[in-house]
Formats: sequence, structure tokens, C-alpha cells
Amino acid sequence: MASLIQKIARQARTTFKNCGSSPIGENSKGFLENHTQLRNLLHEIRAEDLNIAPRKLDPSPISVPHNPPVTYMHICETGAFSMGVFLLKSGSAIPLHDHPEMNGMLKVLYGKVSISCFDKLDNPPDAASEAQFNPPVQSYQKNGLRRSILRSVGEYTQHSGPCILTPKKDNLHQINAVDGPAAFLDILAPPYDQDDGRDCHYYKVLENGDVKLETGEQKEMWLMEIPQPTDFWCGAEPYPGPQVTL
Repeated sequence: MASLIQKIARQARTTFKNCGSSPIGENSKGFLENHTQLRNLLHEIRAEDLNIAPRKLDPSPISVPHNPPVTYMHICETGAFSMGVFLLKSGSAIPLHDHPEMNGMLKVLYGKVSISCFDKLDNPPDAASEAQFNPPVQSYQKNGLRRSILRSVGEYTQHSGPCILTPKKDNLHQINAVDGPAAFLDILAPPYDQDDGRDCHYYKVLENGDVKLETGEQKEMWLMEIPQPTDFWCGAEPYPGPQVTL
């Protein structure tokens, strides 16, 4: 009998098989049915299914390159999707970043994470010039400004359903480990590919960065593209779970 992670990989391949070559109609009946099946399978996955034991608090300081704040276990990758596990140390975060023209699913395996999700908005002409920032933004930085909507801030555990992103909705997010180490299974479709216009970009919030959202409330904000933060990098470690073949 196929392992659960093998079933997830096969369903991800079926769901996203055309997303690298043509736009996916989010309202397409076939895509929505496959997407729902994949989401249901992800809801079942647990750390023990991948032979991953929840990590304990690590008192050793984060250092380059021996003790990164985040590590990644690669499971599989095709032209249609990639799948792996991110492991976050206590107090660490994956900074605010985007997924250009990509779909994604994130399922917590252990611990708790807080996820802040944003949508990009179109920039009206001269919008960045008219906006007031504190501290002021230099003229050379204005090309990196993006209007956005902070759509939601939520906490996820192993008992939560998957966090979903699409090319247009919740496409930017920041992920923070809460109250200890955490890990999540991550599916991206299609995978990042700089040569195909899908490079990862990082951002910082310029206004109201400490906003607290009430349920259902959304907040328009300005983001500025920045280099990868110096306090974030991702190490690698071997995947210990069942083999996946496609």
C-alpha cells in the first residue's frame, strides 16, 4: 500500500500538472476537485508519517553555517511542483516573501506557527510619490514599493487544515514559529525557478507594521522589496520518511 506522502505527491502531480505551461483556472471544476482532494490528504499528514520527531528547544546560538534558524528536507520535485519540509527553531521566522505566479499549500506537522498573508495590489500612477513614509523613502527605493493588503494573521498547528496560497490570493506571507520549534510540509506549484521568472523576493512593511487584525478585517499597507535579510538563511538536512517516486 502506498504511503500517505506518496499519495500526496501523486495527487499534487495530478492537481498541478499543467500549471507550469498554462494558467490554472481557479474556478475550473477539474482543478477545484483535485485541489480539494489534495487539501484533504494534507489534512491527514502528521510528523510521524514522515518519521520526523518533534524537535526540542535548542539552547545553542544560531550561527553560520552550523546552526541555521531554518532547515529544509527535500522530498521531491518535478516541473509541476516541489515538496519538502521546513523546520523552524524556536523564535525563528521565514521573512515576508512572495511566490510569483505560484500556488502553494502549507501543512503544520508539529508546533505552532503564525502566518501573516498579503495580496499585492496594482500601483496607481504616482501612488508611491504621493505616499508619506516615516522614515522617508529615498527616490531610488521607490521602484521597489508595492501596495498590498494584509489579508489575515492566523495561527496554525498540526490540527489545523492547510494554509493555501494562489497566484493572486495570499501570495505573500511571513511565517513565525510560536512558543517553540515547529515544522511544516510545503508544496509549491510550479517550483521556484529564477530562469523562468519565479525568483523569491523579500519585503518589509513600511507602514503600520504592528497592526493587529480583528477577525475578517483587512488592512492596506505598503511593502518595500529588500535583499534577503542577513539574519535568515536556510540549511539542509536529509529527509527520513518514506520514499516518494513519480
